[in-house]
Amino acid sequence: MALMPRRIRHRKWMRGTLKGVATRGNTVSFGEYGLMCLEQGWITARQIEACRITGTQYVRGEGRIYIRLFPHKPVTSTPAETRMGKGKGEPEFWCAEVRPGTVMFEIGPGTVPEELAKTALLRIAHKLPVACKFVKRRERLA
Repeated sequence: MALMPRRIRHRKWMRGTLKGVATRGNTVSFGEYGLMCLEQGWITARQIEACRITGTQYVRGEGRIYIRLFPHKPVTSTPAETRMGKGKGEPEFWCAEVRPGTVMFEIGPGTVPEELAKTALLRIAHKLPVACKFVKRRERLA
């Protein structure tokens, strides 16, 4: 059940550059605890799926895991031992671009103990290619 968009405007994208920090998606919104990214990078749809499986198996119904990422970017590659020329390769996989400060996963509301949430999110962090940290929801001032 790999994540990918239903339809896209352009089949092949440029690689682009990842600069700056996250200005959107940088607060814990849905749950009480979150996993924040500390460096920029690409996270593939397979890695997101592996994180989802790991988190739900560990939490076992005590809380809900919210995935705040979606792989919108297609990454292309040419086959091995192919000569130069002949255009750009076919889309190989899908990935999500993350910047420092992006909250990638959250553990849901309710009576989830902090130790359970921290252990589950650190297990998820082991599956990711970027450095992460455990964060809590900030209380809003009215």
